[in-house]
Amino acid sequence: MQIAIQGEPGSFSHEAALKFFPEATIVPCSYSPEVFRRLVDGDVDAAAIPIENSLAGSVVEHYDLLLTHDVAVERETLLGIHHNLIAVPGAQIERLVRVYSHPIALAQCRRFFAEHPQIEPVPYYDTAGSVKQLMELRDRSCGAIASAQAAAYYGGEVLAPNLEDNAENYTRFFLMRRRNEVAANQQANKVSLAFQVENRPGTLVGALQAFVDQQINLTKIESRPVPGKPWQYIFYTDYQLASPELAEKALQLLDEHCSMVKELGRYSAGQIEG
Repeated sequence: MQIAIQGEPGSFSHEAALKFFPEATIVPCSYSPEVFRRLVDGDVDAAAIPIENSLAGSVVEHYDLLLTHDVAVERETLLGIHHNLIAVPGAQIERLVRVYSHPIALAQCRRFFAEHPQIEPVPYYDTAGSVKQLMELRDRSCGAIASAQAAAYYGGEVLAPNLEDNAENYTRFFLMRRRNEVAANQQANKVSLAFQVENRPGTLVGALQAFVDQQINLTKIESRPVPGKPWQYIFYTDYQLASPELAEKALQLLDEHCSMVKELGRYSAGQIEG
């Protein structure tokens, strides 16, 4: 099993991929479009992507890529996110002047930087990538914020664990496959869906009424602009699935109000562990 991820080995995406398949071979990619391209082209068997963080919100780029590629969500998992200050062995917090990490990780550790004003937070493309760079440079005046797994993978030292401002920090990850290879899940209790309503009065209300009429519980809805079509929007929703028949009925009713409907996946909802 080869699973593509965006980022370097030791990243949170790496950890999530191993939750899906502990014996998987991880295929790191520099950018998210590369993850989707490799999956569609058949270079890998599956891909693991973050889709939403409980503090930072949705990864909107991944919603857009899900919409435009012939893939589907097969599984979901929730990963607790714990940020660690990592440095070259022998470094000291008091002597650090810069700390690198992904912008979202830096934003989730504001308290640490407020307590250490001499340290400059520096955005980097990936949490684990920042540790990889750190260990290549061997600069004891710099640090990185990433997972404990990244520290172990690259040989860094954890100077301070659990830097996150909020302990209730979780990220939803999707496991995707090519659409024609996703098997029906008889235990599925959640659906992710994208739709675009007709540009006329009442269409969004009518689309949402389709869920109400079937007593379907919407757990998430947000809009994204349609590229090249100003002031037109795609709506992304998650809803709880009571039965496959209800899902089919909801799709049928949505078609009456929408110019586009695409089911992104039916799967079992991830659960917070511990």
